Amino acid sequence: MQVPSKVKLVDVGPRDGLQNEKEPVPAAVKIELVHRLQEAGLREIEVTSYVSPKWVPQMADAAEVMAGIARRPGVRYSVLTPNMKGFEASLQGKPDEIVIFGAASEAFSQRNINCSIAESIDRFAPVVEAARAKGIRVRGAMSTAVGCPYEGEIAPERVEMFARRMKEIGVQHLGVADTIGVGTPRKVQRAMEAALKHFAIDDLSGHFHDTYGQALANTLACLEMGIWQFDASVAGLGGCPYAKGATGNVATEDVVFMLDGLGIETGIDLDKLVDAGKFISDFLGRKPNSRAATAILNKRVQ
Repeated sequence: MQVPSKVKLVDVGPRDGLQNEKEPVPAAVKIELVHRLQEAGLREIEVTSYVSPKWVPQMADAAEVMAGIARRPGVRYSVLTPNMKGFEASLQGKPDEIVIFGAASEAFSQRNINCSIAESIDRFAPVVEAARAKGIRVRGAMSTAVGCPYEGEIAPERVEMFARRMKEIGVQHLGVADTIGVGTPRKVQRAMEAALKHFAIDDLSGHFHDTYGQALANTLACLEMGIWQFDASVAGLGGCPYAKGATGNVATEDVVFMLDGLGIETGIDLDKLVDAGKFISDFLGRKPNSRAATAILNKRVQ
């Protein structure tokens, strides 16, 4: 089996992982989580989101969090900016990368960002242009690339259409997301093949939720295609308020354990990563949603 020798992981825990927590997480805790992740060797961290506090109150402290991070050379700090207002607000925090997010499903687009797919692209275009003019990297995220809670299975043609539109407006990297975790390896490969018609393999990543326990299998299926970049969330934090029943993102600890076993280099210290996951899980008052972390923590006690 030919798989990449090196994999880049983006930890989305501080943003995607925490955004749906009902109880406020103080900025100091978010900052400490980012520090622990970079200490563990993460070089790509999705820190926060510049969205309306009315819709996502957990991210109301975006500016404070970005200002409080002790930045490390070689680490890329990304933020979500869904529109020009969010992008302009983000500039003070000097993000290395902005993320815009849309959906392959028309119904999900309407429910999630209150506009059609076409309208979302029109909204993103000036953001992409402004970011690139300032030398800020632009990553796009495609939700519901495999299945949608409202429309069911999503055809690869829809994925290709969305990927083409993102490429046309200047998006440099595309993340293909199985937002509700219904994907299985072949379905995910078909979605990736559709996106690869418009994005080079080095400009594509996978983002898998583990609702049905398929996230690691889907990651392996992508590795077999040569895809070497993935999102993951420390301690398996996260979910989606618009996708009923969707559990968190695949746990970064579980992905790193699998990649270590395959002899694939990540640059991440698994023990320090487990510590970071335990830190935020202890604050949230629950155990990490990671099997690898649970096993390692149990072993430590023994």
